[in-house]
Amino acid sequence: MKLLFLVMGLLTLVTGQALAQCRDNVVLVHGNTATPSSWSNTLAELKSRGYADANIFNPDWGSKSCAACNNHSGAEETPVRNAIVSAINSSCTGKIDVIGHSMGVTLAAQQIDKLAASSYVDTFVGVAGALRGLHSCGVYPYNVWNSTCGYYGLSISSPFLDGLYGAPLGDKVYSLKSYMDQIVCSTGTCYVYGVHSSRIWYEDATYTYSLGHFGLQTDTAADQVDLIN
Repeated sequence: MKLLFLVMGLLTLVTGQALAQCRDNVVLVHGNTATPSSWSNTLAELKSRGYADANIFNPDWGSKSCAACNNHSGAEETPVRNAIVSAINSSCTGKIDVIGHSMGVTLAAQQIDKLAASSYVDTFVGVAGALRGLHSCGVYPYNVWNSTCGYYGLSISSPFLDGLYGAPLGDKVYSLKSYMDQIVCSTGTCYVYGVHSSRIWYEDATYTYSLGHFGLQTDTAADQVDLIN
């Protein structure tokens, strides 16, 4: 009997350790002309909490020299889509978490929608996104002056954004925003039709910081990881 209890105890310990090591894979999607290294603070925070390299997917997308050339159609989509698919396929929990910054928010949201993958996303965190468009891009189809602001871009009421609006993105959805954001609020207002453009439809919560557009990515790493845990 003692031997049986000893074996059962060992099995419980091993099972508990296995469960403790099993966590959602994380996909980090950088912004326009940025690189995966822009997530260095978030990566360090994830590693400090026990995430392994195999748990983290950090796709590199888009031109680094032509911000106005990048949009949400074609080559920009492929690395993000592949990362989401790979993260889901290798997840030991069957779920993933997705954190996007700036244009990476809308690009990640688009791929989740196209893949019909929202049921696999436990938490979606949008950092300094422009889900409702940018006043600097104009209102579609007027004053649309480049690809980033065009049909598949971030002009207000672009066909891309209108088609994405309301799409389910995960079990829990959060936005991180600022009224000092020099990209989202570049024209002097952060609001599009009365709502801060970084806010996400049907979100569970939104958090406001006194940070600029890039500080929202680099200086909120601990909060980002808190939200996915």
